[in-house]
Amino acid sequence: MDLANAHTKALEYLMAGKNTLACDIFNVGIGQGVSVLEAIRAFEKVSGQNLNYELGARRTGDVVAIYANLDKAARLLGWQPQRDIEDIMRTAWEWEKFRTLQAQTQ
Repeated sequence: MDLANAHTKALEYLMAGKNTLACDIFNVGIGQGVSVLEAIRAFEKVSGQNLNYELGARRTGDVVAIYANLDKAARLLGWQPQRDIEDIMRTAWEWEKFRTLQAQTQ
């Protein structure tokens, strides 16, 4: 829902003629880093499903940390995330269950 809201704000920004470039880029996310293990645990918590995974050493080329800087989206679009990683995992799981149910009924 945060992503959909960011798209809506970007369209409003364009329709109001506030853009100074023909193309622009905005980072959106929850504004804080989440490790793979934190994402796994959040999914397991909200879905009640245990995921099959193994912990291993960092691979060559893996980044230490990566996250979206939301400053530009906040400044130009007035956009701020409203949901956290558990909300994101919950809605992703609900969508997957819906898609699976739809596929089964067709």
